[in-house]
Amino acid sequence: MNIIELKNIYFEYEEGEPVLNGLDLSLGAGECLLVLGDNGSGKTTLFRVLNGLSFPSKGEYLFKGVAITADYLKDNSQTKRFHKDIGYLFQNTDTMLFNSRVYDEVAFGPRQMGLTDSEVDQRVMDCLRLFDIEALKEKVPYHLSGGQKKMVALASIMALSPEVLVLDEPFAGLDQKREASLLEFLAELKAAGKTLIIATHKEEMFKDLVDKVIRL
Repeated sequence: MNIIELKNIYFEYEEGEPVLNGLDLSLGAGECLLVLGDNGSGKTTLFRVLNGLSFPSKGEYLFKGVAITADYLKDNSQTKRFHKDIGYLFQNTDTMLFNSRVYDEVAFGPRQMGLTDSEVDQRVMDCLRLFDIEALKEKVPYHLSGGQKKMVALASIMALSPEVLVLDEPFAGLDQKREASLLEFLAELKAAGKTLIIATHKEEMFKDLVDKVIRL
């Protein structure tokens, strides 16, 4: 079964001016999809639909066989389950970071899932180590560099161990060392069966990972 299916998806901000126009897409577990297109082509809109932040004016979005609609996500337990399974890295990570400490930023998701303090701490420390940002644990997120903020945002996503990662320009703001490290990490996630959906202007860097490409 496909983990994600989009069937004849339309989305428009203004009537008669569709941003997404009859989009069809299917994606299986462990596949990597690249989403290409110029700025304003609809990549971020697509990602908002995939993450249940916006809803199509026409068409159907199925996640693990379940139709994702505004009504479905009115149920708090269903919303929590959905957002645990799909993690979204915004292009502008400033919009994701709102806690006063990096530790609390990474801990936020696991706490919302009702994990014990010891389980939360284990997940936080594992994710800080994963991205080599343990030294930032007590720092204020908005004081960090752009690259550091991106690592904190990624750590906060991975603390929930999602099945699908939606990444909007994940290399933006990273130096070459961080880029190489993140690319290796994404390859490991794919090998472990995670599904990756990536908007990028650096298509060539993903040539060994990509299974499907769409251009908007």
